[in-house]
Amino acid sequence: MSKPKILIIGGGYGGMMSAVRLEKELGLNNADITLVNKHNYHYQTTWLHENAAGTLHHDKTRIMIDDIIDTNKINFVQDTVVEIKKDEKRVILANGELTYDYLIIALGSDPETFGIQGLKEHAFSIRSINSVREIREHIEYNFARYNNEGQKQELINIVVGGAGFTGIEFVGELADRVPELCKEYDIPREKVRIVNIEAAPNVLPGFDEELVEYAINNLERRGVEFLVNTPIKECNEDGVLLASGEEIKAATVVWTGGVRGNHLVEEAGFETMRGRVKVDKDLRMPGYDYIFVAGDCALIINEEINRPYPPTAQIAIQQAYTIGRNLKTLINGGGQLEEFKPDIKGTVASLGKGEAIGVVGNKKLFGSTASAMKKVIDNRYLFLLGGIPMVIKKGKLKLF
Repeated sequence: MSKPKILIIGGGYGGMMSAVRLEKELGLNNADITLVNKHNYHYQTTWLHENAAGTLHHDKTRIMIDDIIDTNKINFVQDTVVEIKKDEKRVILANGELTYDYLIIALGSDPETFGIQGLKEHAFSIRSINSVREIREHIEYNFARYNNEGQKQELINIVVGGAGFTGIEFVGELADRVPELCKEYDIPREKVRIVNIEAAPNVLPGFDEELVEYAINNLERRGVEFLVNTPIKECNEDGVLLASGEEIKAATVVWTGGVRGNHLVEEAGFETMRGRVKVDKDLRMPGYDYIFVAGDCALIINEEINRPYPPTAQIAIQQAYTIGRNLKTLINGGGQLEEFKPDIKGTVASLGKGEAIGVVGNKKLFGSTASAMKKVIDNRYLFLLGGIPMVIKKGKLKLF
């Protein structure tokens, strides 16, 4: 009797942790497991804002996949997923195709532009190692140009669209990095503008008001300007045009205003909301009991407020554990599958070096205490991924 084939597409938090869990849950004789990822490395998406600002080297953020999984137990294929043929149990890759008995879709997200003209063409986004490396180099290049090209103000104007989690964390890192760049390129700090623009009435929507006030005061004190309740109408090669008609010229525009599920899920013919599938309680695709969905592509409703949970790394990791146990149940002959229930232990947003805000349990955290907790959370994920050796190799061990 042939072993069932499990195919995992995507090596982000949900996909990578699914591979780790299946390696532990299933023996070699139970299933053939294949992981497909575009790169031969996994990266911590929650650290990318640091790479983009230049406060953390991107090599610290990426982890080679063969350092995480045993490639004698899990087949790793480095390739790009092109199409999901759900009814034929096939996945088309750029360089071939794979079949499966069970599929885990963990393809991550695409930027959500909300129809704003010119964003795709003229704004950067924080979404991969390559994208953040480009942002860092672009900012440094424009600072280097400033004194050589007539001190044009737009060269040292940085616009960040979106003041949600990623936007706030990014401007916090920029507030640390800009003084270093000013010193290196002989530019007065007061000349540089970091402008964070948010269409909603508030920064960090959904966060506790006291924590938000702390974050705004901290960042404004370090030179960040906020424009809230201010939609961006258009992004062009000169900067951004606001709905009010005001134009802000900037050589660097970074869009952090939201994400949607991966376009391949929608293109496969699944019913989606902004590219995300409202999965069954056991994380299977409705109508397809052999397909599981994790991470940014999975829509989970918080029944207490009847709104979707935000697609966070914390939830993706927890989903991987549930998927691992449910696949073990199915492969071992069936039985009652486990329902997924997010266990939100807390949320912490970094504001730069030594500064953060957060809630853990019912306790609000500010400043260095919150920053230390952020590092604990980051190190915990590395421990789940590869134990103490992975924490030592890639972790943030200096908490204060």
